[in-house]
Amino acid sequence: MKINSNMFIVGLILYAIGLAGLVAAMLTFKDTPLNQPVTKGVYKISRHPQIVALFILFLGICVAIGSWTALFMLLMSKLLQHFGILAEEEVCLRQYGESYHAFMERVPRYFLFF
Repeated sequence: MKINSNMFIVGLILYAIGLAGLVAAMLTFKDTPLNQPVTKGVYKISRHPQIVALFILFLGICVAIGSWTALFMLLMSKLLQHFGILAEEEVCLRQYGESYHAFMERVPRYFLFF
């Protein structure tokens, strides 16, 4: 790891973006009543902004340390995590009903896609 390298700087920037997104998502999540789905703040652009933010954060770490192995492990973990997210959405549909279904229609699962 070379702290003065361009890749380290890029990784650090990605890490900071991910951390800021994670904090924003968690603050929005905490302020939402338990009987409502979270649909405000960063949840307007992603149904799972915490997951997206953590991915960006860990991607920044992978870039900063320059590890292909870490990047591969990150991608595999996110692929497997997708199935957990699908299950979570089913639970949310049962719990919140039509309001969550409308949210699913309006907002992409991850970010700008899917």
